[in-house]
Amino acid sequence: MTDTLFEQLGGTYTQIGDYLLPDLSLPAEKETGNIGVWALRHKRYLKQHHKVLYYNLLTSGKLDSHLADIEEQAQQLFLWLVKELAEKEGVTEQLKATDNMVWVRRMNNIRNRAAEMVNNEVIYGQL
Repeated sequence: MTDTLFEQLGGTYTQIGDYLLPDLSLPAEKETGNIGVWALRHKRYLKQHHKVLYYNLLTSGKLDSHLADIEEQAQQLFLWLVKELAEKEGVTEQLKATDNMVWVRRMNNIRNRAAEMVNNEVIYGQL
């Protein structure tokens, strides 16, 4: 019996019952960074709305590194936006010391707006 192209390229089979199944595995990914909430949102978005891209990244072994990049970009943008908006609106440590509840209310507002901007720009808008 002649070798198949798969066998000629170094592939092997495992017999399970009456069937020969090819020994396939995904390429190993190198160590990636942190995959947090931003990356998980982007992953869910890809799975639901861009299935081809999601499965291409998954089968090529690049999904985790892509998600780690998205996480880093989103986190940096979020922190920068919160800092800039707080400075622009005068939400300072002095306000925190004098009127804690006003500071909390304004910071929550700033954080929510920054999260919405990150979602629109990085998580759901970038491909």
